[in-house]
Amino acid sequence: MTKTETVGWIGTGVMGSSMCQHLLNNGHKVAVFNRTRSKAEPLVKMGAEWCDTPADVAEKSRIIFSIVGYPKDVRQVFLGESGILSKAEAGSCIVDMTTSTPALAVHIHNKAQEMEIDSIDAPVSGGDTGAREGKLAIMAGGKPEAFERVRPYFELMGENIKLMGGPGKGQHTKMCNQTLIASTMIGVVESLLYAHKAGMDMEKVISVIGKGAASSWSINNLGPRIARGDFDPGFFIKHFVKDMRIALDEARRMEVTLPGLALAEQFYTSAMAMGFENLGTQGLYKVLERMNGG
Repeated sequence: MTKTETVGWIGTGVMGSSMCQHLLNNGHKVAVFNRTRSKAEPLVKMGAEWCDTPADVAEKSRIIFSIVGYPKDVRQVFLGESGILSKAEAGSCIVDMTTSTPALAVHIHNKAQEMEIDSIDAPVSGGDTGAREGKLAIMAGGKPEAFERVRPYFELMGENIKLMGGPGKGQHTKMCNQTLIASTMIGVVESLLYAHKAGMDMEKVISVIGKGAASSWSINNLGPRIARGDFDPGFFIKHFVKDMRIALDEARRMEVTLPGLALAEQFYTSAMAMGFENLGTQGLYKVLERMNGG
């Protein structure tokens, strides 16, 4: 890793913007693209170079990161007419940090290999706070030598960084992560709604149960937001529903039954039907609150 070469960055949403800032703050030159230019302006003001398309980013960079919304966006960014692979040079390395489908990660890897380009799928966990503080968990899939090439960049964004196996294995690990969080969040919102209905101070309850056997990242990080009535997105409900549906599709393909995940997906689909899709995942509380008369 040298700070003289330009790093490409595509996607400047809730998490991507903070992740890219860590590169800039550590002296790296960055070429940036986002579908909505205004969301990239803070990075441009910090010194990032604006590019009009993902292909333009690829022309300026040998290592290119992306973190976008949905698998269809990943496909467009990498494989579209003005996508990364239309202009990326042999010897480059592409890294998708979006939570996407394992099959698409494998497909992009195979296309990249035909062009002598390395490809890593590296979804993350930790939400807006983890992205802002550089404490994300990063779960990667790909070749070991490609992983080692980008590890120094990962270390600017996260703390728990692991190569989980070959192409697609980072995405499979993220599905394990989302499956666990999905059921845990049901417990978090039910617990706090119970506390509220019993006339308890929710933050006081969290301070006790968050240090015992019920401890989890969700109760300790998202519980206080619920207690304060803060439902702003650290991670959008609509993106979490996308993740759960990917996991359920993969489970069906493997002939695995995941009833807890299926229940959580139903709850979150209800949240979207109620118009809460742009709230953070802690917005599930609002669904149960409405079901219980406010």
